Amino acid sequence: MKKQTINAMLFIVGMCGIFSACGNRTGNNTGALKTDSIQVNETTHLFGDTAKPACNLVVNLAYITESSNPMIKDSLNAYFLSAALGSEYEKMAPQEAVVQYSKEYANNYRKDLEELYREDEKEYGDEVQERGWYNYYRTTEGHVQLYRKNLLVYRTDYEEYTGGAHGVYSSSFLNIDLKTLMPVRLDDLFADNYKEALTDLLWNQLMADNNVATRQELEDLGYGSTGDLEPTENFYLDKNGITFYYNIYEIAPYVMGASAITIPYEMLSHLLNDEFNILESVK
Repeated sequence: MKKQTINAMLFIVGMCGIFSACGNRTGNNTGALKTDSIQVNETTHLFGDTAKPACNLVVNLAYITESSNPMIKDSLNAYFLSAALGSEYEKMAPQEAVVQYSKEYANNYRKDLEELYREDEKEYGDEVQERGWYNYYRTTEGHVQLYRKNLLVYRTDYEEYTGGAHGVYSSSFLNIDLKTLMPVRLDDLFADNYKEALTDLLWNQLMADNNVATRQELEDLGYGSTGDLEPTENFYLDKNGITFYYNIYEIAPYVMGASAITIPYEMLSHLLNDEFNILESVK
């Protein structure tokens, strides 16, 4: 009887050790996610001739390799692929999607420019090589910016040049509730009729960030000249607050770059939806 009791105690201790080890490995983060990245750096020349202009594609895409729940892994990878590459790739495996994305970029470059280049070559001869706008590039990067408890924030950065005075660039953010596997929207975070008050907070914070006292002074700097400053779904959550991210041209000219406005949670407390608890993951 004593031997059986000892064996039972050893079994219980062993099981506790197993569960403790699992807890230490996964922490308190839903899904016990592990990530890797796919990296591509490919150059494609017009007509396959290295003496001709070329396009360059750089991809650095983070994706989920392991999860305690396969549904979380598959859903997140679909979100990542759609955000970084486009919705037409979301049902593919990450490696397959990047290969297809790379092929389509190179094929479209040659399809769009080879005939035009041939015509310019006939007219301008060797001088056509001096036309730098035939050289295109694109960079697409996606990475996990934050992973804590029930929240994952995925950031996508995009830059492209297709001729002209300068390229374009943008950043976008996905805040994903790992319990529901749904993106977090402003209507989830805030109680009803929040937009006007939140807009005022955005203006006030932007004034503080730029050390000015009035909206007119902000407008004199260039803010609001290309679009209205309103709450945007392009935001991300972290311990500091909610950061609303406005890409070039959205609220200010290209020369001013992107605008990021962070509002601390304590300033937003009267507007938040108390029934939606995703912020517990970052506070």
